[in-house]
Order: sequence, then C-alpha cells, then structure tokens
Amino acid sequence: MSNRIPMNPTKKSSNKKALRWLFRRVGPARNWIVISVGLGLSSGLLLIAQASFLSRIVHQAFMEKRPVDQLGALFVGLAATVILRAALGWAREVCGFYAGSGIRREIRLELLQHIVDLGPSYTGNQSTGALTSTIMDQVEGLHDFYAFYLPQLALAVMIPAAVLAFVFPQSWAAGGLLLATAPLIPLFMILVGMGAESISQRHFQALARMSAYFLDVLQGLTTLKLFDRGKVTGRTVAAVSDEYRKRTMGVLRVAFLSSAVLEFFSSISIALVAVFLAMNYLGYMSFGVYGQPLNLASGFFILLLAPDFYLPLRELGTHYHARAEAVGAAEEILKILSVPYSEALKGTAVWNQTDSLNIQFQDVSLAFDGGRRHALQAMTFNLKSGQQIVMVGGSGAGKTTTLNLLLGFLQPDQGSIRINGINLADLSPGSWRKQIGWIGQRPILFHGTIKENILLGRPQATDDQITRAAGAAGVLEFSVRLPGGLETRVGEQGAGISRGQAQRVALARAFLKDAPILLMDEPTAGLDIENETLVMDAINRLSQGRTVLMLTHRLTNIKQADRILVLKNGCVVEQGNYSELMDADGLFSKLATRGN
Repeated sequence: MSNRIPMNPTKKSSNKKALRWLFRRVGPARNWIVISVGLGLSSGLLLIAQASFLSRIVHQAFMEKRPVDQLGALFVGLAATVILRAALGWAREVCGFYAGSGIRREIRLELLQHIVDLGPSYTGNQSTGALTSTIMDQVEGLHDFYAFYLPQLALAVMIPAAVLAFVFPQSWAAGGLLLATAPLIPLFMILVGMGAESISQRHFQALARMSAYFLDVLQGLTTLKLFDRGKVTGRTVAAVSDEYRKRTMGVLRVAFLSSAVLEFFSSISIALVAVFLAMNYLGYMSFGVYGQPLNLASGFFILLLAPDFYLPLRELGTHYHARAEAVGAAEEILKILSVPYSEALKGTAVWNQTDSLNIQFQDVSLAFDGGRRHALQAMTFNLKSGQQIVMVGGSGAGKTTTLNLLLGFLQPDQGSIRINGINLADLSPGSWRKQIGWIGQRPILFHGTIKENILLGRPQATDDQITRAAGAAGVLEFSVRLPGGLETRVGEQGAGISRGQAQRVALARAFLKDAPILLMDEPTAGLDIENETLVMDAINRLSQGRTVLMLTHRLTNIKQADRILVLKNGCVVEQGNYSELMDADGLFSKLATRGN
C-alpha cells in the first residue's frame, strides 16, 4: 500500500503554518546553529584540502616517481586534515545537542504553562496519556530538526559552492556537469518526501492514542481483572501496538526510500563525471579544459571532490525526514498552543486581604457545547466574610461549575462575579488564589514524601509549622506508624497510604496555607465512616473564622452551616439554614429524606 497521502489545501496550509512556527522558534538555538554551520563549512573546506593532498600524493608518487621520504609534508597535511575533520565533527554533534535541547526545554515549559493557564476546564476533557505524549515524545521529535536539518540546509548550499570554486578553474565542463546535476537530488528528495509530514503526524497520533490507552489500562487494571477482561484487553493492547508498529515502519519506509533515491542519483552523477575525466585523460575528448589536457593530479582531485559535492545534498536528504517528523510533531503541539486562553482571571489588579469580604454572584449564566447545554442560569447569591455556605444538589446541578467560576477557571457568559465590588475578571490569578484554600473530593498527591506534599500549601514553611498543620489535620495520627514518619515517600495519587489518609494530607495543606477563604468539593466522598468523621472534625476546626463554600451530596454533616443553597438545573431553587429548608418540605427536604 502506498504511503503517498494526497495533500488537500487545508493540510498544506497546516503544514506551512507548522513550518513557520518551527522557524520562529529558532531564537534560543540561533548561536549554536550558526556555530554548527561554521564548523560544518570548515569541515567541508578541510575535505577539499584532504582531496588536494591525496591527489598530489598520487600524482607525485606514480607520475613523477618521487620517493616516499619527499612526500612527508603531504602525508602530514593529509593526516592533520583527517584529525581536524574528526574534531570538527565531534564539535558539530555537541552544538547540535545544545541547539535541540535548548529549544525542547523552552517549548516544554511553554506547553506546560499553557496547559496550566487553560486549567482543569481544558485538561478535564483531554486524555492524560495523549497530553503526556505531546509534552514528552512529540517535543522530543523536534530535536533533529534544529540539531541537524537546519544547519545542513545552509551547508547544502555553502559546501557545493566551495567545491565548484575549486573545480571550475580545473575544468569548466566538470564544474558544469556538477552544477547541472545538483538540482536533481533536492528535486527527487522533495518528490519522494511528499506527504511525509502527514505520515509523521499520523505516527505521532498513533503514539498518543497508544499512550492514552496504556494509561487507561494501567489505571483500570483492577476493574479489568474483576470482570475477567484481561485477555481481551491484552489482544487490544497488541492491536494498538501493531498499529503503532505499522505507522513507525511507514515513516522508516519513506526515510529509506528517500535515501536510496538520493544515493542512486548521486552515484549516476559521479559516474558521469568519472567518464568525462577518463575520456579527457586518455585523449578521447579534448573539450572542457583550458588549453592543456588534465593531468592525473587535476583529474584525481576533481574525481575525489565529486562525491564531496553531493555529500551535503545527500545528508540533507537523510535529515529531510527530521523535517517531516518535526512538522508532524509541531502540528500536534500547535493543537494545544492554539487553544485560546479563556481563563476568567486575566486582569492585573491585586486583591488585598481586608477584614470584611463579600463575594457576589449576580445573574451568572454559563453554557457549554456552543450554548446547547446550560450549566448555570441567572445564579445569584452572596457569600460574606466568616459565613459557611453549603451548596447541595443532584449530579449536573452546577455545583462544580460554580466552584470553577469562583476559582477563575471559567468565564461566565452573562452576569458578573464581584469580590468586594471588584469584578473577578479584573483580578490577577496569583493574588486571588493566594487567598483560597482548596480541598477536592479526590486528593491529589505527588510522588515524594508526605512532608513535601504538605509543603505545597506554603513552600517556605518551617518544620514547626508543618508539624502543627499535620497535627491539626490528623496526619500525625497515622504518620507516626509509618517507617519514615512525615518523610515517608508516597507514590503517585497517594500510593502507599489509604484514601482517607491522603485526604488528611490534603487537609494539612489547607491548614498550612491558612487562607481566609476555604473552598471544598465533596471532601468526604468515597470515605468510610471512621475516616469521614476524622476528616469532618478536621474541616470543622479548619473552618473556624474562615469564609467557607462547600459542595456536598451528603446532608448529614451540614446542620451547622449558616446557609444552604439548593441547586437544580443550574439555578438556586432554595436557600436557608437546615431547619428552615427541612420545614419548607421542598427539594432539600426530599434530598435529606432520601439520603437518610
């Protein structure tokens, strides 16, 4: 099956956009690329000198019958050029490494920062495996473009021009033959490589799908085993791997075909030059030289330079697949970088903590899927300093969306959110989020020690402050039984400790941060009775003197709330304290009765 992929105008435009983006990112590597080109040109000039030394040695040894001891200077010059070229080749590799690594580091940082700026409203709808593949593998695919392809692009012009400058004074016909055949190599390189960008992009897409699927399998391994789907999943993994193998072989097929075609045409061109030189040297042809026929030194010199003339062009063809790979990777990277930054907090105003706080939602509406799915509809409520408000409602009522709006991860379509009269959109993200303590329903712990995970709340905290926060959250209660105490290492997602213990570590972060506003999303979800009691006791201690907004499905621990907001279909349908809502015999009463 052919790997040629028809290129529609949209795809061509996408490739051009990706290529322009790749060239614009040269900045951090510009100096390394310039040095690499300089080293490559120096190596090319030494190659010409090497051919000169070798041709003169052959001519003087065989035609002039000079003894070997009279050729010592030429042998020393030949050896010196070989050693210098080897050193320059090593230096070029070093420059290429630094050129590629600098740009990869910068692009990875930009990607990560952009994903952080997009927030959970974006990452929640993306595959973690695919994002990881883009950040790691596809950024890695840009290396050879900057390390080898771009320097070789310049050398493919400079070195052949330098060779012609030495060949034309010897024979205008040989120089003209080289000049006439030179365009054939890049021409066929482009023809053979047409569609290579699309093949590379499909290869990266297959890698992203495979990464996403493997991650899903690993995370759901328990479920797969319980439902006896291990063998079926194994066959699917094999099929996904085989698809990736085919994509990889497709990329290699184009690369090897390109190299074979370039070698063929360069060999034909070198053969033509060799035939011309032989005919001229043997006296069967007299044109193409300046008066006198070529001697062995001149003819052998031109013959040695002919492969070197095509060498930079062949190397460019070898690295042409790096261009195709980089374009394919860049298109996948741009899919993330081109996502508009839609975070609500775009302002620069700094929110200064005051004694009083008033958070106002005024007719806030938000819809997803192009307005087809309404998450919130004209929501209005106030949250004042020191109040503890609980938001309840069924799944899809709009509770989590409300939190994401308040955290600044989403922008309302209508209405406004004001903090002490200041529009939330005018605040800088950093200054606002410093005032917020966060506890989610799924505690996120990172690979490291328990202490390091608590330190996320306040990185500059002292050991004494960490110990007090851990004690207040109930972490010390279980950490003393661990071999390393707070220095015990946990795996990703809290591997090594229980769900309830992980939630207490998350609570310790909030204690350590000591923020005036506390937002909680189902903090006791998935916990057993014992851990739920421990967590709620810690939350009650943490909530003292703070402004609290908590989302929950469980209605057994909210009697102490100052106000309860009942949501349905994105609207506040009831509000009041626990007793008032139970007496009203409305939706809350039904939810409470059902929960009990």
